[in-house]
Amino acid sequence: MVFPQPGMLSDDDVRMLAAVDERDRARMAEVVRDIRGRLNPHPSGQREHNVPSLDGERLAGLQHKYRETVLYFPGQGQTCHAYCTYCFRWAQFIGDADLRFAAPGPERLVAYLRRHPEVTDVLVTGGDPMVMSTERLREHLEPILAVDTVRTIRIGTKSISYWPHRFVGDRDADDALRLFDQVVASGRQMAVMAHFSHVREVETDTAREAVSRIRSTGASVYCQAPMVANVNDQAGVWTDLWTAELGLGAVPYYMFVERDTGPYEYFKVPLARAVEIFHAAYRRLPGLARTVRGPVMSATPGKVLVDSVEQTPQGRWFRLRLVQARDPALVGRPFRARFSTSAAWLSDLELDPATPADIAAAVGPHTRATGGSR
Repeated sequence: MVFPQPGMLSDDDVRMLAAVDERDRARMAEVVRDIRGRLNPHPSGQREHNVPSLDGERLAGLQHKYRETVLYFPGQGQTCHAYCTYCFRWAQFIGDADLRFAAPGPERLVAYLRRHPEVTDVLVTGGDPMVMSTERLREHLEPILAVDTVRTIRIGTKSISYWPHRFVGDRDADDALRLFDQVVASGRQMAVMAHFSHVREVETDTAREAVSRIRSTGASVYCQAPMVANVNDQAGVWTDLWTAELGLGAVPYYMFVERDTGPYEYFKVPLARAVEIFHAAYRRLPGLARTVRGPVMSATPGKVLVDSVEQTPQGRWFRLRLVQARDPALVGRPFRARFSTSAAWLSDLELDPATPADIAAAVGPHTRATGGSR
């Protein structure tokens, strides 16, 4: 998960790096920039389509993709306790200001929220917001509480895996829990979006205590992770993970498909294999753990769920559904794409030509072939 492995770069890129004299720092930086630029640093149209504007000014450190939800990237939280090699936000961590989402403070966020009462949910993300001190985190959260239309505050974090002491034994661990208490007492839903990629991450006593202490504040803990080759591409791992999360009182939420960014060729799992693994794991779950959804591609038009594979007289098809979308009218609408054993992302799929026109207009441009209207 955190140590680079052979195969994460192409053979050509490895040879190109090896050919550079390590003393020639300028040339090394040039080669590294070239490789990074070809690794799709901002997938799914994040920079082109998600950054909102206020009074004609694009708002640094904000993304607004779905009607109800704004993502907020506080500048001081754009690092992590450790770095997952498969993280789709790797561009946040490489020291390139041109690639980084970061807001200097919450003022512009609050102004935007006041203009957009349809936004009821703020997801504070990164990086990892829990690298900040509680005092600093409070400076970002308290102004949001002054906006009445915001009803849910979420914090995306992997700290329960990498540094569970943040909620247990750190100097300001108790202060962090009191801040969560404050959010809940304001009448808001406080949700910690925990990233657990393998059951081993929830098996330590400290991680379990961290989840218990978070939940004692009235906050909810939701759990999500991508399926990645060489890490968790086995049904038994997911069954054990979701069952363990349920045992902690947390909510299994999403199994994501690895995004088409970074060392994608090393980590990708074909959709046919991913849906097979998901259903094999899901069938073994107790009912309360069947809150989980997957496999889900967080793609340009929205979150595309691969529901199943069906056999018809016309051949095999992926059954797909948008569980979240830029256009709310498309949420929940089923469609299908030609089955493929190698397809690993939306762009690898061939949309059914009989796809309804509105779905084809939203999804089709991001697939191999656009569909027509019925």
